Amino acid sequence: MSVSAALPRARTRMRRRSSGNLMGLVYIAPAIAFVGVFFIMPLCMTAWMSLHNWPLMGVPRFIGIANYLAIARDTRFWSALGFTAHYTVIVTVAIFAVAFPLALFIERPRPGVGVYRTFFFMPVVVGFASASLLWSWLLNVDSGLFSPALFELGLTQRKINLLAGFQPAFWSIIAMVVWKVAGFTMVILMTGLQSIPGELHEAAKIDGAGALARFRLITLPLMRRTLALALILSVSGSVLAFDQFYIILRGGPNNQTLTAVYWIFNQSFVSFKLGYGAALSMVLLVVLIVLSLIQLRVLRQPEGVE
Repeated sequence: MSVSAALPRARTRMRRRSSGNLMGLVYIAPAIAFVGVFFIMPLCMTAWMSLHNWPLMGVPRFIGIANYLAIARDTRFWSALGFTAHYTVIVTVAIFAVAFPLALFIERPRPGVGVYRTFFFMPVVVGFASASLLWSWLLNVDSGLFSPALFELGLTQRKINLLAGFQPAFWSIIAMVVWKVAGFTMVILMTGLQSIPGELHEAAKIDGAGALARFRLITLPLMRRTLALALILSVSGSVLAFDQFYIILRGGPNNQTLTAVYWIFNQSFVSFKLGYGAALSMVLLVVLIVLSLIQLRVLRQPEGVE
């Protein structure tokens, strides 16, 4: 084939490729616009605000990194961050302890499995604010359900205010979050379980491997990506916990349940230190990024495993 004949075909292929790239950009343009408007722009605005003394009323004043230096001396924020870490570890373990057995239970077809899946997933569709209001009533010492029920069953000598002490209030929140979130984690884990070829388990059974050995040597290694996704979503949601602590506990008792986001809310919309609240938000964003990278590093897929 001569060079003169090959050139038109090459130009045609280039035009088709350019047209395909253009169509691809058209398809993803709404997503790019959405991310730009609702994530990139607010993030840049927050970073800019964090460098200012930004009052609710009045003219913002540029102060550089003064807000970040103030964070280093903010003992209440570090205390809130410590409590958030404590809550995150416990609630994440509790969620997986409930969600994984449920995922194993509903993974295989059995009579009524659709009903079980629906029943376990139903709390997920309830918003956190609505769930918090519901549990705020359930935990009420007089008109609620739990405390009067314990008293009527003779398990307690009197009606106990479950929100008056740190330990009962904290574990009440843990129970509410597990009830609300475990169904979502269950579905994620179920999809990971269903993606494992059944032939692997059958071959392991023939070789004499027990249920525990199959779970440790087959199920867990092949679910690394699924576990990483579920863990990152659970940890991120826990670090950003706010609704349940604000609606049910209001940071109490004695400000012992102040989370990082609650303190940011307090500084931004109660004390109206918008610049300082923006700086706190940026610090929390860095914490989330670091935690996500650590989780991906620990749970990343081994080389050569697909």
